[in-house]
Amino acid sequence: MLKNEIVVLSLGGSLIIPKDGFNLEFLKGFKNLILKFVKKGTRFIIVCGGGQTARSYQAIAREIGELTPEDIDWIGIHSTRLNAHFMRTIFRKWAHPIVVKDPTRKLQWTEKILVGSGWKPGWSTDYDAVKLAELYGAKLVINLSNVAYVCDKDPKKFPDAKKLEKISWSGYRKIVGDKWSPGANWPFDPVASKEAEKMKLKVIVMDGTNLLEVEKAIGGKKFKGTEII
Repeated sequence: MLKNEIVVLSLGGSLIIPKDGFNLEFLKGFKNLILKFVKKGTRFIIVCGGGQTARSYQAIAREIGELTPEDIDWIGIHSTRLNAHFMRTIFRKWAHPIVVKDPTRKLQWTEKILVGSGWKPGWSTDYDAVKLAELYGAKLVINLSNVAYVCDKDPKKFPDAKKLEKISWSGYRKIVGDKWSPGANWPFDPVASKEAEKMKLKVIVMDGTNLLEVEKAIGGKKFKGTEII
């Protein structure tokens, strides 16, 4: 990893706050890992998803009343913003003081860490991560969630689904299609994937809870996960 090189992390909201509540050990470990690379000169853009927080609010709101897709999306977006403010607070000393909400508007930031959140209905935080990579010239986006690998088909439906260590963008997009919907749970958003393919961006999909493997991926070493190029 070159000094001052920017790595974009698309951090799943369910890693920030899992279904059973905060995982203090993970949050401390994640902070220590990022700061380890910061000390070596790496800069990070951390884009936070809504995860379980968003899905819980969306589910309860659906029980109470009729929601439009835009209503559902805005609940998700504000969940990402809560998670992003929380993450910025964790990295207060090293992070830019403003959470990025619009990934198309360039900020002048000199800090080591920039934290981003959801933007507007119709776009996922994966899409925001790709647009921020484009805006700041990053060549790598690492998608951290509870999905360890991309598979050749949905492993929840097909027990014989095979893990893929490497796949092309065209191959990946054949698996996930072209449409995104709020609350959906793809390894990497189809609309963001289309944009990443245009940019020839490298995206890594991996289990974000395995911080030893995350360290390898950031450091350019062999890791457990899927590389999409």
